[in-house]
Amino acid sequence: MCEYLQVHVEQTLGELTLRVECGLSAPWTVLFGPSGAGKTSLLRILGGLTRPNRGRVVLYQRTLVDTDNGTWVNPARRQIGFVTQRPILFPKMNVSANVAFGLTGLSKQVCDERVAQMLALFEASDLAKRMPADLSGGERQRVALARALAPQPRLLLLDEPFAALDTDLKALILERLNRWLAEQKVPALYVSHDVAEVFQAAADVMVIESGRIKAHGPVQTVLADRREQLLRQLDASSTRPR
Repeated sequence: MCEYLQVHVEQTLGELTLRVECGLSAPWTVLFGPSGAGKTSLLRILGGLTRPNRGRVVLYQRTLVDTDNGTWVNPARRQIGFVTQRPILFPKMNVSANVAFGLTGLSKQVCDERVAQMLALFEASDLAKRMPADLSGGERQRVALARALAPQPRLLLLDEPFAALDTDLKALILERLNRWLAEQKVPALYVSHDVAEVFQAAADVMVIESGRIKAHGPVQTVLADRREQLLRQLDASSTRPR
């Protein structure tokens, strides 16, 4: 599979310097590593929320950032969806209006149909007329996912967006999201600290520690030692007296 994203960036993060040089081709790539390693900062650079000190970002042969020649594509024009752990919705718009916000150049009928499809995908149809202040954390996350996918982005960035969902709902949402991304051929970069979740996604994994890539490849190879640790923990848990 050809690379869809090339990243060569350097960014100062307090006492840490993030240095990433990679090409990505897998449909799902999980960014894995300890808190403060630079995972979220990398997503923010890709999404256009942070300017790197130095570097270049190319998405499908389109240069989004190049500090050498001053290239900088506005976040709104990058065709990248971004969902964070604490999604921010427009407080004075209801759920339907929030999801429709990024839809431009479409007729009202097509726009309404797209919004309805996205809300249904994330089990949020009954929230359409609600205001953000009236939503729970999990409901807000589902609406944010619907809003990110509605414009049919070329890349999806996910920064632990399922933290507020219960186990069963998270499994359902992940399954539907996987299917939609595969059908639309949209790749995703996904930050997670959950080893079991990473194995469930069957994704490529990029391990980032202290601002640098320590490993990159199939999850079965890169996180093999962590899988054995997880299995031992599960086994110990199942045999512990209740």
